[in-house]
Amino acid sequence: MSDRKQNITLKLDIHTITLAIDPEKEEFYRQAGVWLNRRYQLYQSAYRNDSPEKLWLKVALEAAVGLHADVREKSLEPVEQKINELNKIILDKLNEKQ
Repeated sequence: MSDRKQNITLKLDIHTITLAIDPEKEEFYRQAGVWLNRRYQLYQSAYRNDSPEKLWLKVALEAAVGLHADVREKSLEPVEQKINELNKIILDKLNEKQ
């Protein structure tokens, strides 16, 4: 990761935000901006009477739930369990030969 920062400007609905980011992450920020705008528009169509603040809260909640679901799905616990099982098998086999 670089110590130098790059300024980018994103337009989220009617809001413009300028951020100082690592240049290596620019594409991630731009993709996130596209995703946020699409989700906002979807909620805006579905919940026409909600305030913009409430719509953005719904977008934020969806993003947070998606992040936590991804973290859970990518948990290494099953891999660690399998490694422990394989290590036990290897150790048992090695002990049998002694």
